[in-house]
Amino acid sequence: MKKTFTTILALSVALLVLSQAALAIPAFARKHGFNCNMCHVAFPKLNDFGQRFRDNGYQIPGQQGLEKTVFETSFPFGARTNAGYSLYDANGQTAGGFHIYGLDFFSGGVLNKNISYLFVYTPRIDEPAADFTGPGPGDNPSQLAAIESAAVVFSNIIRDKLNLRVGRFEPDFHLLSSKRSYYILQPYEIYNFAGTRNSFDFSANQLGLEATGRFKPGLRYAVGFINGTGGNPDNNKFSDLYMALSKVFCKGEGQSAGQRIGAFGYLGWQPTSMAASIVSPLGDVNGLDNRTYYRVGGDISLNWKTFNLMGLAFYGSDNRAFNTVDPARRYDFWGGVAELDWAGCVDNRLVGSVMYNWVRPPSYNGIHRVDAYSALARYYVGSWSAVNVAIHAEFTHRESGSIAKFKENLITLMIDLAF
Repeated sequence: MKKTFTTILALSVALLVLSQAALAIPAFARKHGFNCNMCHVAFPKLNDFGQRFRDNGYQIPGQQGLEKTVFETSFPFGARTNAGYSLYDANGQTAGGFHIYGLDFFSGGVLNKNISYLFVYTPRIDEPAADFTGPGPGDNPSQLAAIESAAVVFSNIIRDKLNLRVGRFEPDFHLLSSKRSYYILQPYEIYNFAGTRNSFDFSANQLGLEATGRFKPGLRYAVGFINGTGGNPDNNKFSDLYMALSKVFCKGEGQSAGQRIGAFGYLGWQPTSMAASIVSPLGDVNGLDNRTYYRVGGDISLNWKTFNLMGLAFYGSDNRAFNTVDPARRYDFWGGVAELDWAGCVDNRLVGSVMYNWVRPPSYNGIHRVDAYSALARYYVGSWSAVNVAIHAEFTHRESGSIAKFKENLITLMIDLAF
């Protein structure tokens, strides 16, 4: 164990020295001549300006129609990947090694005044392996190829009050964005929890239509109409509905200034039988015996100087047809996350964070109970005009089950690179 930690320490020093020469500017920053912290507290977490920039269809607020489009500038392209060393311990047994944790390609920008797009593609990775399962032989790659996002945004249909997002996108019932979290290996556990039979993935980007807007003072809304099946074709004749509201007190967006509270509600349908007689040419299926499920919850984001405290909790309830443990009852669960972030040193080059995740399934299904405690530190290196390389150290202690608890520890040191 001492040898492993000595190796990690030596690697961190080497990476710090070698990375000082790294120079690159992500796609949006290249276009506008900004450094990354114009839109980010420290990448990938958005600050208040970055949130407004995203909400305004990747246009600088007040500059609609004055910006160059993607046809007038170099093609806006970017990529992000993470690579490093991980040490994993489960109930006293330890394994470790070097890994690549994933690869994303992305592009985004303005097509015309108040018309913009975002496209994110994750290519298939067979080798090198992206996780502990090893290289992906045949049809079992370490990372599946996917169009993670492909959306067009029509902004300011009614100025500030109505914007439309069409395609596949991160829905705004994600009051805390799992896509722009500092944590790379530790997810928001409740986002990934879906009972025993329900296949709904709360964390997934969705296909559909979303309307967003804001009203003074500090009130923001989102309403969506989506498949609810992630990137897959729909499997029933119903589409899912959701609504989210948030209110910011004091100046700011609640990302790095101001204090924000929010709430959301989600209503979905899923078939309990797939003995379908109709399959469309696009792969949609008329699943049978559809039953409902819902999610309701809220969030809070509090800021003081360079500290940000975020919290989210929600309650889920699935029709008893989705309950394989006790089919006589609905499957009800709840959970949440609390995260405290801090940014310091010159220009937020050093970031620290602690996070607690919990999942509480029904008492009769305690095997799925989760408590996870995480911490990380990130240091950003390179020229300040292009800080997009971070040395990232992350630790998680995770306990699952209610009686005979399964205990895991994951320690990771990596380079997080976006360009």
